[in-house]
Amino acid sequence: MKKISAQFIFPGNTSPIKNGVIVFDEHGIIEAVLNPEFDEINWDEVEQYDGIICPGFVNTHCHLELSYLKGKIAEETELHGFVKEIMSVRNNFTEEDRLAAIEIADSEMLNNGIVAVGDIANGNTTFTSKEKSKINYHTFLEVFSLDSQLANDIIDKANGLKKEYHNSNQISITPHAPYSMSKELMHKVNENSSEILTIHNQETVSENELFLNKSGKLYEQLSSFSEDIKNWIPTGKNSLPSYLRSFNPNKRILLVHNTFTSKEDITFAKDYSNNLYWCFCPNANEYIEKKQPNYALFKNEKCTIGTDSLASNWSLSILDEIKTISQKDPSISLETLLKWASFNGAEFLGFDLLGSIEKGKQPGLNLIENLDFETLSLKPNSSIKKLI
Repeated sequence: MKKISAQFIFPGNTSPIKNGVIVFDEHGIIEAVLNPEFDEINWDEVEQYDGIICPGFVNTHCHLELSYLKGKIAEETELHGFVKEIMSVRNNFTEEDRLAAIEIADSEMLNNGIVAVGDIANGNTTFTSKEKSKINYHTFLEVFSLDSQLANDIIDKANGLKKEYHNSNQISITPHAPYSMSKELMHKVNENSSEILTIHNQETVSENELFLNKSGKLYEQLSSFSEDIKNWIPTGKNSLPSYLRSFNPNKRILLVHNTFTSKEDITFAKDYSNNLYWCFCPNANEYIEKKQPNYALFKNEKCTIGTDSLASNWSLSILDEIKTISQKDPSISLETLLKWASFNGAEFLGFDLLGSIEKGKQPGLNLIENLDFETLSLKPNSSIKKLI
């Protein structure tokens, strides 16, 4: 049994505890969380740290298999340019390059205090690494095609990949994005996905333009390599209200990026489902679009945080993502951000033992150092140390 403390304990789902004490066993299972205002504490038995202690982070959106593209994709290309860049360089790397990059990225996330990841996969390249990793992964097998006649074959292939995975409870079929899916494939995904799925949502302004009036840079990009997009029928509405009803509202759905999501879109989504989560990847937004969501619109929503891939980011660090959100919108409290980074993500992915520091859980513990304790906020040089 071990006891540790810091200036504040942030449990992840409850208010911070000043000078709180965490008691845990040799397996990292929490035995008690003590508050010095109410509990008697023998401080001689307590190892004290300078900073705040929070649960291990949950990265709800990553593309581990793209790790080999770190530093290979130009910045600020917007989404259409980003896709073009990936397609132009992706065949320049060997299988050994890709596998080595996956191992390095997995280690980077572990060292940055990430205990669980919702990871997008288009094949089985990451499967072996995930099976031996100390990180808990839920893999989303991503499918896409605007050709309705391919829907059955695509789903059959995805189901075949599922059978290769080491844990059938932690893998599911998911759509790529609303602009890359035929109606038939959307329907098949809804039928074949498990209780959770994720989809890239309103990452670029031209996604909404495509649905509103069949125009914009994304439409032009899709037209360059797909004849099927020319049969696109605009809805006259933004993207989210145009496609969300394709999915069962009882499923837990993670909407990723939300850079150009409006207040009206959020209202529509909440009216349709109580099981929605909103994922932000702020540094990927900076890398690709140099745009950020209006975080203030989401203060009362179930939000999570992702890193996206090393093709679109400088690091795989949830702390770096939190810093960016804090810089863009200082009104969002550190308590809220750490809940997004831990409890909400674990809840979405279904990792019940993770996400919060409370009796019986095994969340991992992170120490965040170099804070502004007067405002209880992060500084540019705030850093993370993985405790367990």
